[in-house]
Amino acid sequence: QVQLVESGGGLVQAGGSLMLSCAASGSGFSLDYMGWYRQGLGKQRELVASITSGGTTNYADSVKGRFTISRDNAKNTVYLHMNSLKTEDTAVYYCKIRSLPGTDYWGKGTLVTVSS
Repeated sequence: QVQLVESGGGLVQAGGSLMLSCAASGSGFSLDYMGWYRQGLGKQRELVASITSGGTTNYADSVKGRFTISRDNAKNTVYLHMNSLKTEDTAVYYCKIRSLPGTDYWGKGTLVTVSS
C-alpha cells in the first residue's frame, strides 16, 4: 500500500508563488508516473502537470510557462512550483502517482486559494 502526503497549499495573492510537495511512502512500490491535478469549485478534475520516470513532462496549456513539475526519486517526492498565480488557479490540488505495474494512488488534496 502507498500513502501520499501533500503539503504546501495555502492563500496567496495573485502574482505570487507557491510550491506543492507530495511524498509517497509505504512498501513494495515502484514509482512510475507522477502528476498533479486540480479541481475548482463546480468544475471537473483536470490535469495540471505530469512527469514520467524518465523525466518527460506535460503541462496543461493554462499553466505552461508558469508552473514547473519536478521529482526527487530518492525521496519519492514530486513537486509543483507555481509562479505568477492567477485567481483562476484557485482549486484543490491532488497528487497522483502510478506504481508499476500499473496501480494509481491519489492524495487527499491540498487547497490553493489565490486572492485578487
